[in-house]
Amino acid sequence: MIPRLVDDDDGLLDAYSRAVIGAVEAVGPAVVRISGKDSHGSGAVFTPDGLIITNAHVVAREERPRVTLTDGRELEADVVGRDPHTDLAVVRVSAGAPLPWTTLGDSRALRVGQVAIAIGNPLGFQHSVTSGVISALGRSLRSQSGRLVDDVIQTDAALNPGNSGGPLVTTRGEVIGINTATILHAQGLCFAIASNTARFVIARLIRDGRVRRSYLGVGGQTVTIPRAIARVNQLAVSSGIFVTSVEPGSPAADAGLTDGDVIVALGDAAVTGVDELHGLLTEALIGKPTRVAILRRGARREIALTPKELSPV
Repeated sequence: MIPRLVDDDDGLLDAYSRAVIGAVEAVGPAVVRISGKDSHGSGAVFTPDGLIITNAHVVAREERPRVTLTDGRELEADVVGRDPHTDLAVVRVSAGAPLPWTTLGDSRALRVGQVAIAIGNPLGFQHSVTSGVISALGRSLRSQSGRLVDDVIQTDAALNPGNSGGPLVTTRGEVIGINTATILHAQGLCFAIASNTARFVIARLIRDGRVRRSYLGVGGQTVTIPRAIARVNQLAVSSGIFVTSVEPGSPAADAGLTDGDVIVALGDAAVTGVDELHGLLTEALIGKPTRVAILRRGARREIALTPKELSPV
């Protein structure tokens, strides 16, 4: 029986190896190194004409960063736009021919325990690969701008300085996060901005060069609403945003939102998670009185507030 168990283990290892290798071969050619005067990091080409997603902090003080492709070519890039509030940025290179590119997957379909693969340039070691699992979903992480980024993916795939801006990938070769941070002096605590958040930010940066948005002033994470509570309150949603913090002086604080409230609607739109709320908090709501539906101690309530514009940094 022992030899059979060993054979089974070897078979599982081979399957895992094949899955990781397949993902790296699919996405790896689209991963680039980004260098500046004071920083370096990674990025992922997401259009064949040379648009690249990376971290805002990688190109924070750069107008013409250098991009090194996997074939060794080094190109000068233009910064299309930065959004420090989500630590995302878009840069563009002109390579004279279509580049290998990858697409963003659906981060809402992720499950804790799913294999996650990070590709990047840690400490200058170009095109390094690490793997692990998705440790948690719906985390909140404070960006360098001081704003909480919600719906962050936690992984134990090893990240180091230089991985910033590189893709977090599933075994199917889907980019489901943009690697952004580690916790110093901790092991296996690494974070990535969810791909659904990245997709929203990319569209605004390409259109406007920045993201002009309104804000409520809450930190939160997506939670499931028990069926009994949803039924009693006649809710059409099965999830909402659990408020974990309220910023002093914010529209949410002025309106009386508190920790523990669960946001289920903004205006006439249902809110089932952080992605929906980010999508709803557009420039159109700046200064506009808006109704927010919440659950407080299991009962539905409506609160009126007026979103403000989130200050650019």
